[in-house]
Amino acid sequence: MVRSTLVPWEARMPLAMETGMRAFDRFRREVDRLMLDCFGSDEGSMAASSTFSPQMNVAETDKEFEITLDLPGMKLEDFVVELREGNLLISGERKEEREERGKTFRRFERSYGHFSRVIPVGPDVQPDQINAQYKNGVLRVMLPKTEAAKAKRIPIKS
Repeated sequence: MVRSTLVPWEARMPLAMETGMRAFDRFRREVDRLMLDCFGSDEGSMAASSTFSPQMNVAETDKEFEITLDLPGMKLEDFVVELREGNLLISGERKEEREERGKTFRRFERSYGHFSRVIPVGPDVQPDQINAQYKNGVLRVMLPKTEAAKAKRIPIKS
């Protein structure tokens, strides 16, 4: 009994099943090769062809919403923060840096282009109290909640 667990599973398969599995493995290898030919050797090489979409976190406390967005290498004039119809809209453009003299590029992973992120906040925020700060490539937007939207603790009687 113990010996059979040490034998590779392929050796324990009936011949018909093994033949089908070999055909499937050949098919899988062919699909993998086709994907490498079309899209490159790893997922990182596709980033340059994709559009720029900054990474974002949305957090909520009892008193406010906090949105942080990674915008490395961008200047304040490269993006805009707006509140429109109950949505926070952050949009802009990350411009491609072109300094090619004397360089042979082997890999492009940085993405560039226009972006737009929309975060629905509804009527739960105080529009005149919104605060946005940009430091070290990170945009931080604080959206204080209205009194009606703040969590209220309900006392429990025993």
